[in-house]
Amino acid sequence: MTDRADDVIKALRSGHDDLAALVRGFTADDLARPSGASKWDISQVLSHLGSGAEINLAAVEGALNGSGSPAGDFNQGVWARWDAMSREERAEGFLTANETLVRRYEGLDEQTRESLRIDLGFLPAPIDVATSGRMRLNEFAHHTWDVKVAFDPKATLAPEATPLLFAQVDMFLAFVGKPAELGGGPVRIAVNTTDPERSFGLEVSSEKMAFIDAPDNPDAVLTAPAEWWQRLVTGRHAPEHTPDTVTLTGSTITLDDLRRVFPGF
Repeated sequence: MTDRADDVIKALRSGHDDLAALVRGFTADDLARPSGASKWDISQVLSHLGSGAEINLAAVEGALNGSGSPAGDFNQGVWARWDAMSREERAEGFLTANETLVRRYEGLDEQTRESLRIDLGFLPAPIDVATSGRMRLNEFAHHTWDVKVAFDPKATLAPEATPLLFAQVDMFLAFVGKPAELGGGPVRIAVNTTDPERSFGLEVSSEKMAFIDAPDNPDAVLTAPAEWWQRLVTGRHAPEHTPDTVTLTGSTITLDDLRRVFPGF
């Protein structure tokens, strides 16, 4: 358990340092540039990450001091304050807020990383440090991609984060997937990822989708870098951002079908 938390916290640190180095060099025009997140410019992505850092930090502090998750209107107040900031203020605020959050995670001792349970306010029960940190890492890694892809269409998710995010995909598959878009099925897909190598199955029908064991006789075989698989599920999969190493064999489903099934959120 502690090892999992340690790995996640290290990835949060490397991710912050990487994005912060870019943000410090952004001009006013850079902050106004459209991002990979629909309808958001770069500053709005940083606002989302900065406000999210404050909200996550409040949950961690509430777990540590016993006060629990913040009051119901806390999040709305944080979002309103960040929405009112200028683009430059959002960039500066992100640097401070996310550094503070990462340092708080880093400051948790071994016992606390093992035993602490954090109430995020929207889950059925409090979660451990590894899960809380991984949820933040998932958000951070994908929105970092939203920033980077505005300058590099071949941007990828951070390699330090990618192996840790498989469990997160398991958690929100039912939330992000739109199986009705397939218009038929069921279709069983064998998924083989690289960097890291994983093999598993995905069954999609018009009513639901679920992970299954790697099928012996799949209807289709998807081979892709692990980071692209994770971007696929979160809707960051446009053809211009899809590497040549992504292949889908089989006659029952296409990559465009999968893009419709995972439209993003």
